[in-house]
Amino acid sequence: MSQILLIEDEDRINSFVSKGLRAAGYTPTVATTGREGYHLAQTGDFELIVLDLGLPDQDGFTVLRRLRENKNYSPVIILTARNTVDDTVAGLEGGADDYMAKPFRFEELLARIRLRLRPEGNGGDTTTLTHGKLRLDLRTRRAAVDGKEVDLSAREFALAEAFLRNPGQVLSREQLLSRVWGYDFDPGSNVVDVYIRYLRNKLGAGHFVTVRGMGYRLVEGE
Repeated sequence: MSQILLIEDEDRINSFVSKGLRAAGYTPTVATTGREGYHLAQTGDFELIVLDLGLPDQDGFTVLRRLRENKNYSPVIILTARNTVDDTVAGLEGGADDYMAKPFRFEELLARIRLRLRPEGNGGDTTTLTHGKLRLDLRTRRAAVDGKEVDLSAREFALAEAFLRNPGQVLSREQLLSRVWGYDFDPGSNVVDVYIRYLRNKLGAGHFVTVRGMGYRLVEGE
């Protein structure tokens, strides 16, 4: 189980990213200051670091520079509200492996984490997801039901991927919103229910079961 260090001072982001990582099988540790994050990173216990730039005590660029100067080459994904080209270039040239601007979708962050960790193992198992008659090809972004290809939009595919990564598990609307639509999406929106209906129409109504008061669960269907 991969250990991931999240250096981020916003409680809301820490909460939903940590929950999502645990659901995906990772072990997250949170640091809310640059100094704390740097010292934790230097323990060598973490296989990947998610780093915010706007930390309260020091700039994330400083944390990154210190890590690289001290021969810490753990993969680093910068996660920040700064989205200018100059900041992106500075982050990548400073030693970051990837750069994501806020707001973001959790599923995209998760995909980037998996990409950076793939050389460590699990590489051959993550290109295709199957459950019963459902199949998703993560490289070509194609879906199929009982061998017949089905066209899905990017958002429909992301939602289907969330279910196929957690077969049989009840996923709440809040979990699906954070993973597929992003942490800042209106929690009162009915967009999840709308897209569940789309998936039922395209992939089969029997696969997506409503669990009253809790959310939805993927089953094998008929």
